Amino acid sequence: MNNEALTALILGGTGRTGSLLAAGLAPRGITPRTAARGGADVRFDWDDPSTHADALVGIDRLYLVTPTLRVSYAGQVGALLDLAEAAGVRHVTHLSVYHADQAPPEIDIAAVEADLASRQGITHAVLRPSWVMQNFADDHLPVIDGLITAPSAGGREAFVDAVDIAAVAAETLLAPETHAGATYSLTGPQALTFQDIADTIASVSGRPVAYDDIDQETWINSALAAGVPADYEVMMRWLTGAIITGNGATPTGDIEKVTGRPATTFREFAERTAHAWTSEAK
Repeated sequence: MNNEALTALILGGTGRTGSLLAAGLAPRGITPRTAARGGADVRFDWDDPSTHADALVGIDRLYLVTPTLRVSYAGQVGALLDLAEAAGVRHVTHLSVYHADQAPPEIDIAAVEADLASRQGITHAVLRPSWVMQNFADDHLPVIDGLITAPSAGGREAFVDAVDIAAVAAETLLAPETHAGATYSLTGPQALTFQDIADTIASVSGRPVAYDDIDQETWINSALAAGVPADYEVMMRWLTGAIITGNGATPTGDIEKVTGRPATTFREFAERTAHAWTSEAK
């Protein structure tokens, strides 16, 4: 593929990795077109197929972020990929999940990866990130009243910076042939406990931060009571269960392999993000 005058459609273009990816592509010769339900270059809604074809006009490559907070979506993704191929898309970089090959069958993670691999008209690369560091600085796993609450049973995870995910995604979109068929497991350089995370946040913020290793069932039930869709329970159980059973992410080195620079440490991320925990709102 020639990068001249090419445009990449970035699904989830206002999200954590999508917005960073768009910013990273623009100076390197590929025009990013962000897509989301609102606030992006084009409107894109997984549940409104009428928004799909227009978003794909003039697109050569696609950053595929599947629907969030649901587990059944392979049909929707397959229909979009059919449209993408017909529209001239020749490469897809897919944001998947760490250990995607071990996902419960009720979750369509492996099905989407298999669909991509079966298509002869496009190349693809799969990114499988671990838990993202930004979870601790937004509404996913926030520090509330000086406390991080999540189940882990003391297990470890090689948390990854969204900046690094976006950097790898950019490389795969800039040089699709080089990364065709590749699967990258994206992690930070250290496997850390949630207590390690709490201690680091406390250190950089200058405020006490504790960790509550809550019972998994209690945590899941609280999330469902707060409005998380009921069918997403299987996803929450799988993701937390991997850490609890000692099958959390371990450092892989794939970020350095692709980008040529080391993955960001949690300490580096925390120092860069300290304002998230020092504001009066926290």
